[in-house]
Amino acid sequence: MLEYSKEVISLGEFLFELISEALGLNPTHLKDIDCSKGLRMLCHYYPPCPEPDLTLGTTKHSDISFLTVLLPDQIEGLQVLREGYWFDVPPVAGALIINIGDLLQLVTNDKFISSEHRVLANRATKARVSIGCFFTTGIRPNPRMYGPIRELVSEDNPPKYREITVKELNAHRNAKGLDGSNLLHFRI
Repeated sequence: MLEYSKEVISLGEFLFELISEALGLNPTHLKDIDCSKGLRMLCHYYPPCPEPDLTLGTTKHSDISFLTVLLPDQIEGLQVLREGYWFDVPPVAGALIINIGDLLQLVTNDKFISSEHRVLANRATKARVSIGCFFTTGIRPNPRMYGPIRELVSEDNPPKYREITVKELNAHRNAKGLDGSNLLHFRI
């Protein structure tokens, strides 16, 4: 797990450089504001479900991280919401799934949008296992305020969110639960 987490951190730092450049910023901008500072790893285990039509694996949600790197197995179940419809995300051998998280949506002032997704109950005859790595500073105390990046706002594109701490976002998410947007509460 330690070797894997080192590789995920390296991938995340590379992705943050690419995203910074795509935004017209210095390649180290997102790293400089600590987007890659913390990594939280969660292992998900979904046993086979005898009556999958009566339950849901994980309800609709978006990740409160900056980015999520997901290592899935080969059992289907992940779906992403797009334009009001649910789409299956078929597993591809050897591929990782990258999700934009709420914190990245906030700091980019909606230039990148977090993806709402869910996991269906496991219809397979064997367990579904995945490893999610979340780039967030939420585990450690971090007084840094996050808001839309100054270079991305203007008179024509004013800030859409107020500045918040990761702790504040976590507290809001924990109070409201998974379902629905985590950022509506912080919109200006």
